[in-house]
Amino acid sequence: MLFSVFMLALRSIRRNLLRSFLTILGIVIGVSAVITMVTLGNGATQAIKSQITSLGTNLLMVRPGQRQGFGGGGGGVAQFTQADAEAIAAQIGGVAAVAPESRASVTVVANGRNWATSVTGSTNEWFETGNWKLASGRAFEPDEQRAGAAVCLIGETVRREIYGGTAGQTGLGEQLRVKQFSCNVIGILAAKGQGGMGDQDDSVLVPLRTLQRRVTGNQKVSTLSVSMEEGSDSAPLKASLRQLLRERRKLAEGDDDNFNIFDTQQLAETLSSTTQVLTTLLGAVAAVSLLVGGIGIMNIMLVSVTERTREIGLRLAVGALESEVLLQFLIEAVVLSALGGVVGIVIATAASWGLALAMGVPYAFDPSINLLSLAFSAAIGVLFGYFPARRAAQMDPIEALRHE
Repeated sequence: MLFSVFMLALRSIRRNLLRSFLTILGIVIGVSAVITMVTLGNGATQAIKSQITSLGTNLLMVRPGQRQGFGGGGGGVAQFTQADAEAIAAQIGGVAAVAPESRASVTVVANGRNWATSVTGSTNEWFETGNWKLASGRAFEPDEQRAGAAVCLIGETVRREIYGGTAGQTGLGEQLRVKQFSCNVIGILAAKGQGGMGDQDDSVLVPLRTLQRRVTGNQKVSTLSVSMEEGSDSAPLKASLRQLLRERRKLAEGDDDNFNIFDTQQLAETLSSTTQVLTTLLGAVAAVSLLVGGIGIMNIMLVSVTERTREIGLRLAVGALESEVLLQFLIEAVVLSALGGVVGIVIATAASWGLALAMGVPYAFDPSINLLSLAFSAAIGVLFGYFPARRAAQMDPIEALRHE
């Protein structure tokens, strides 16, 4: 009986294909909008996490300045020194590595080409704190770091812009002029791509003492990158770090900190949760169109009941039960809305993939949101199809047969 009722419902849908398509259009738009919004939101969340993770895992970044915010407020405030980095590594437990860093904007020249970039001065701990790998070459030797030798490692962007067009040259072992001095390229950094602060591969790395002596002319350190050991709790470590730096910077008990500690993991979680909230909000707004589609289904089903009054009366007159008539119209509504859900999923998959590619975010396919949208569209059919189906089932056969 159920199969025959299902076939009757499909036959009725096929009789009015254009009207059936227009009926499910609201469901198609609603389902595709919800899935696309959620998929792109999840992709944006993954992109944010990936960019922050590329800065380094379990990383604390300490910068001078009293203004809260990433990278600001250092003007007029005492900078750090390499001794501060050594004290952190020696006196605070749970620290895996500490890298003192200083940066300067420079123009590098080689092979008749020049390129404006930034030069970073640091130690070999910089590779661990910043999650950097070598594509080729080697890191600094201990005596090179102590003496401030004229050696450097270059990022993929610098390598491409300076050496990329020269046949047979990779840059390794070549001479590169950085501002007023020439350095020997001893390594090529593995590419990282874009990050939260721009192109991470557009940089040159030299020993910290080299930068201080040959570029900046001072002993200042602008950033201390502190990598925590795996499984370490950041809260007590940050408290110990704050206390140590206050002592070393001779701050009185009532004085405000003249440095900021940024936890990249906490920043990633905050940004991810914010993105998830916005994704949920956009998905909820898009879901409103599903209700509009449900109202459209109910209106068309009411019209269908009116048009088929004599058919309904004839079925009831020859012995069809009210439950069978109810089930027939209910199945029609559910099939229409479920079909709209399937079409919406197909459109959303194509749209999400294309938009993710255009926006440069990962395509985060989530089967649960697709199944949930399909189930919700079917539920819309039950909810909004019940009233027309009930109206058809409760018709008086005699009055229905008299209907013109």
